[in-house]
Amino acid sequence: MTENIEDRIALQDVMTRYAIAVDDKDYEGYRVLFTEDVHVLGLTPKDMHGMDEFFPWWKNAIDQYDSTQHLFSPMIATVDGDYAKTVSNLQALHYPKGDPDTTVTLWASYKTDMRRVDGVWKICRHELIRRGFEVNSSD
Repeated sequence: MTENIEDRIALQDVMTRYAIAVDDKDYEGYRVLFTEDVHVLGLTPKDMHGMDEFFPWWKNAIDQYDSTQHLFSPMIATVDGDYAKTVSNLQALHYPKGDPDTTVTLWASYKTDMRRVDGVWKICRHELIRRGFEVNSSD
């Protein structure tokens, strides 16, 4: 039981580091959270396979904003040895570059699978399920 609790805390930490890395635009801190062969779904109409495809897309997308704030719910996790399936709910605020009067809000869930690599949990499958999207402008 203790191992499972430690794993669940470590898995939650991956998603917390994910949110902080996105909001701080810590590109390398973000990149190391993923396996090189990661499968990404739901962020674009087309699935992305591997960090060579996903990371440049993500960096370009996040650079469109002056700042963001990603808030995650507590995570549900199922651990099976060195593999885990997790679900987290998300509310993310985005402030477009050069437009301080506009706020973009995303409500979503992440279904994120993780694999233990050399003792460290890493994201190997990452799926965004959109729940809602809103653009507010004071103009």
